[in-house]
Amino acid sequence: MTLRNIHSCRFAGGLIATLLCLATVAQAGPPLICHTIEIGQAKSLPRISHNWNLSGGEIYDTKNLVRDTLEILAPATPVLVRMETLRRATLYARKDPVAAKELLARLHARATAAESSGHPDALAWFDIGYLAETYRQWLGQNLPHMTDGMRMDPNPASGVDGYAMVKKALALRGSTLHGDDPQMEFAAALITLSGPQDEHHQHAQKAIGGAKTDSLLAQNLSARFIGPQTETMSQLLAKN
Repeated sequence: MTLRNIHSCRFAGGLIATLLCLATVAQAGPPLICHTIEIGQAKSLPRISHNWNLSGGEIYDTKNLVRDTLEILAPATPVLVRMETLRRATLYARKDPVAAKELLARLHARATAAESSGHPDALAWFDIGYLAETYRQWLGQNLPHMTDGMRMDPNPASGVDGYAMVKKALALRGSTLHGDDPQMEFAAALITLSGPQDEHHQHAQKAIGGAKTDSLLAQNLSARFIGPQTETMSQLLAKN
């Protein structure tokens, strides 16, 4: 096969994966995976590819995944950056089940340690909850139209209620800020796209309302889900 044919095959494969990802939105597809979060110039894990998925040509060493992810998830890191970092970490984690388990365990240990010390950490609970929900949509899932040829190890977060942890984070965050955290509400709205409907509606309203004073969140809500022919994120959230 010629180099030109190889590139053509890769392009076609990426295009098919994108189109199929689009088709799954209305059918409980993986929005936490398919949609890239805009984070501006903020530091995150190495960009996965020009598309949402792994291209197969990444050179990132997943042995560094846990260390690098924990360094990025510092207390001052905004929620949107945390979301994109955990999304990228999940894509890499599918290639390395050992790193996938360790990252989940380390984030859980960080949240429970803070809780035991009497100083519960909203961001720590958010991180473990959002990672668990992102894992749920990607690890251990048989998605031949998007993961053809990729390994399918069991999901280490199987049975973990990540959304409950994110709700705990929202409550803690609200107490600290004396109000809502719109970026965290956006994350919760994405998690609940397939339900529960009432809670999703509340999260979506708070995220959209909060975007009036958060330019980066507003940019994310005005972005298309994936591709120019799809709905904006605010339209997707409001519709659901």
